[in-house]
Amino acid sequence: MTAMTTPCSATTRTTCPYCGVGCGVSISQTGDTVEPVSGDTHHPANFGKLCVKGSALHETLATDERLLYPSIGGKQTSWDNALNLISDKITQVLNTHGPEAIAIYAAGQILTEDYYVANKLMKGFIGSGNLDTNSRLCMASAVASYKRSLGSDTVPGCYEDLEQAEVLVLVGSNAAWAHPILYQRMAAAKKSNPDLKVVVVDPRKTATCDLADVHLAIKPGSDAYLFNALLAYSAQAGVLDTEFIEAHTEGFDDAIEQALSEFTDIQDTAQTLEVDPQSLATFFHWFVESPKTVTLYSQGINQSATGTDKGNSIINLHLATGKIGKPGASPFSITGQPNAMGGREVGGLANQLAAHMDFSPSDRDRVRRFWKAPRLISKPGLKAVDMFDAIKRGEIKFIWIMSTNPLVSMPDADDVKAALANCELVVVSDCMANTDTTAAADVLLPACGWGEKNGTVTNSERRISRQRSFLAPSGEAKPDWWALTQVAQRLGFADDFPYQHPAEVFDEHARLTAFENNGSRYLDLSGLVGLSQHEYDTLTPIQWPVNQRYPAGRKRFFDDGRFYTPSGRAKFITVTSEWPEPRPEGHLIMNTGRVRDHWHTMTRTALSSRLAQHIREPYASLHPFDAERANIETGQLIRVFNPRGEILVRAVITDDQRQGEIFVPMHWTSRYASAGRMGSLIGKHRDPVSGQPELKFTGVDMAPVEVAWQGLLLCRTDPGAPPCRYWAYGPAGDSHGFELADTCSTEALLEWVQNLVELHPDDQWVRIGDPAQSHFRLLLIREQRLELVLMLHQHTIDYSRQWLLDQFSQERLSDADRMALIAGQPGGAYDNPGNIICSCFSVGDKAIRAAIDAGCNSAEALGETLKCGTNCGSCIPELTALVQKCANNESIA
Repeated sequence: MTAMTTPCSATTRTTCPYCGVGCGVSISQTGDTVEPVSGDTHHPANFGKLCVKGSALHETLATDERLLYPSIGGKQTSWDNALNLISDKITQVLNTHGPEAIAIYAAGQILTEDYYVANKLMKGFIGSGNLDTNSRLCMASAVASYKRSLGSDTVPGCYEDLEQAEVLVLVGSNAAWAHPILYQRMAAAKKSNPDLKVVVVDPRKTATCDLADVHLAIKPGSDAYLFNALLAYSAQAGVLDTEFIEAHTEGFDDAIEQALSEFTDIQDTAQTLEVDPQSLATFFHWFVESPKTVTLYSQGINQSATGTDKGNSIINLHLATGKIGKPGASPFSITGQPNAMGGREVGGLANQLAAHMDFSPSDRDRVRRFWKAPRLISKPGLKAVDMFDAIKRGEIKFIWIMSTNPLVSMPDADDVKAALANCELVVVSDCMANTDTTAAADVLLPACGWGEKNGTVTNSERRISRQRSFLAPSGEAKPDWWALTQVAQRLGFADDFPYQHPAEVFDEHARLTAFENNGSRYLDLSGLVGLSQHEYDTLTPIQWPVNQRYPAGRKRFFDDGRFYTPSGRAKFITVTSEWPEPRPEGHLIMNTGRVRDHWHTMTRTALSSRLAQHIREPYASLHPFDAERANIETGQLIRVFNPRGEILVRAVITDDQRQGEIFVPMHWTSRYASAGRMGSLIGKHRDPVSGQPELKFTGVDMAPVEVAWQGLLLCRTDPGAPPCRYWAYGPAGDSHGFELADTCSTEALLEWVQNLVELHPDDQWVRIGDPAQSHFRLLLIREQRLELVLMLHQHTIDYSRQWLLDQFSQERLSDADRMALIAGQPGGAYDNPGNIICSCFSVGDKAIRAAIDAGCNSAEALGETLKCGTNCGSCIPELTALVQKCANNESIA
């Protein structure tokens, strides 16, 4: 008799692959089964908390849409064939066009070890500086402003400062949606300390404003004017730290002269900023009266044609008042991506070398000797926008794109698409098969995905964490560092790229940070040199530097007045407050950003039905005045357009949006919507210092789309793109869901739908209504199970979507369910949840309204009754808004 064996259980501590907060994640497995994930209670970034995206990570591990095998020209091939082609092409381009005809475009999603090998290969051995990254789109201006002023790309503070501050200023940051766990830490700090003041500076009223005592909805682009005015006001109030300024800074006189020349009084400043004077006065008063002030800033500052100056206006203010590097007091830029900081450490931007070294003769000599580099570059390479322009001009012949989707995320995305079509060889490494960018590739390389990757990442507070693998690679997927190493070896650099494990790469990176450092560079990992593989595997989260002086890491910088400029003093940067005028491309200003439950171009989050249910379609938020002027109603399909192109989105009309401006999410791609790629509208305006594109100030116009019909398609198998002008796709439980609309007849759609499936003898089509009148329902029932449902109507109607999804989960339809499907609505006492507000517990707005009517008068009370808001807390601002609307006797339907 064979003994029964019990599958082994295991727990893995790893790091979330989403935003720059860098939360720890605990993974429990029984055999091959991954249990629902939880937060790592020992990780100092999140202490066990996870946002809804992190909580759904286990729902994104399916291999259905994975890129599993290498391919050349669309045909599956071996790794050897693909790598040989890549190395042969690099050799050919080197010999015929030189190293500057070669480029790599990477991402803040790859690990530090991947970045290190790519940077070393390109800048030291191929001899090309054209290695840039999508981090150019999110934090390049923050890097440039830190380096101009502080002499080093070093974030001065840490997350604890947000909890120790007396005043928190959030600028251009919708942390409630973009960095939810950090937002929850701030919310908890305010709850425990009611005296904590929170100011949000953002043209939009976002979910983050739920935490704000003051919201300054400033004129877009006027941030530097605001902080110059506050600097002048601080000087007039006599609160400048003159001792710190005199002992540790330079350039103050010019900076303050400029600030004072712009500032008259709060009334005039408020008028220029287009904000309430009393609110502005309150903010100014709080700042000058509060020694412990943190200014947290993100993409609203960085993604600008003057982003570096804006960052420096914030740093100037903190230097002048001595609020830097102290508990509860610092300028604090927060990165958007999980390893943007790690990329900065190893030189992942085109204007860097490695280990925070640049292009001074001493730095170049040091890196050259350490790497024994035969072709070390002597100057920066091309930044992202310039790189793709050079590809289009034919100057770059080979590009390797790693773990990013520039055909969606880059400005003027259609021009990027045209550029790749003009490139002799496009290599794309990705874990997902179906993206806009993989469709443009000549060679596809299957990369390990989250759960299969092994290495390190660094979060926004300089904390290095391990990302550990807990799954075997899917198909023939390989780590990015491995693929790069294999190419390096084929190019003849085997002795210099001998890596067999990421621990070896990390050790070399650590040794380079320590090489001839002796305190001359802040990035120093000498305390982590020589780790065994076991020590690397068990490395706990730690903030750099890690060296003899700071063996356990260092929380804060610059309170000692020591800076890494040539003079050893921080530099005040004279900032002229200029902001862009409306673009000639349109009469409205388009802003962009994230939604709560999706990430970047949705390749991971769109695999989770739970994450897809909060916001199912691309949309544009617009002010009621602009909507009325354009004859647009809420929920209507609209065109947003300029000379570069157009997108089709749903209109959301709200007073949270300033007049003359609209907001469009960044996430939708050609995989998930017929025309939702907002990057196709954005121009190439960029910061002259950092090269970061201006993604939040695009001229557009809009107009309503008069549709002949709209509806919903649910299908048990993925049917591909429907033949209609508008569609938006997302997973829907046991089915695939499409929102549909068109301006012409339903004929092509109906023919396409009926050809989707190979009919079986017992299949039953059920047709109700008149397609000619665009009022129609079509059902396919197979073996008593619902296989497909299509519902069309001339106008927007409530299809009781959740009820329809429930029918797909049934193994056998009852007679009552069949009759209800024919009728097009649930029968009996079905409780329709409505629009989902809490994704963690699938709580809809109808249940929330009922609970409010029953006496729940706060988010906390709703949580006690319905559990909404009690897991990740991301929905708490929306719960609070619903309660407030009810208290004001407003409609919340």
